[in-house]
Amino acid sequence: MPQARIGIRDEIAALKRTRILAAAADLFYENGYENTTLDAVAERLGVSKPFIYAHFSSKSELLADICSRGIAASLEALDQALSMEDTPAGKLEALGRGFVTAVLESQIHIAIFSREEKNLPPEDFERINEMRRDFDRKLTALLRQGVELGEFTLSDPHIAALGIGGMVSWAYVWYRKDGRLSIPEVADELTRIIFAIVQYRPKTAKKSR
Repeated sequence: MPQARIGIRDEIAALKRTRILAAAADLFYENGYENTTLDAVAERLGVSKPFIYAHFSSKSELLADICSRGIAASLEALDQALSMEDTPAGKLEALGRGFVTAVLESQIHIAIFSREEKNLPPEDFERINEMRRDFDRKLTALLRQGVELGEFTLSDPHIAALGIGGMVSWAYVWYRKDGRLSIPEVADELTRIIFAIVQYRPKTAKKSR
């Protein structure tokens, strides 16, 4: 029973943090970080400011959490793809769809990071940048493996990884929820472009004599 109570408390605390982050993200996106106060966040939620301080120590902590959401989701998609028992091409296909989905579902968070990174504490800025470098390293390794196995044709897997990352990440700028394509449709199309970039060469089965 005590463990059940602790679990419920943790779930409630996580739900409260999620609500605070959502309200702060909306206000940072609408008005900018510097023009948003914790009083405004509390007012948006219909709570007092101590409610926020019970879960976040400062406005800058809120900003850091919001700014890390996009890259954290992208890294999770990459790690899930890499954990698959599949060929490099199979992993890249899963990554393409997962990466695009992560970016578009984190659209507001990435937009806030792009505008407000100058307001991040130095240690949080470096932590987020290290997550981005980790993503680039892992994607480069996957592309290099595909080249070694003859699935991809790339002269520089690292540059290709940076190009793929930049292309997909930039989708937060132009994607519109009420636009012509749904998130899965955009994911399918950008994944096809990723495979064009790596010049995928499917292996054909050898004919038996």
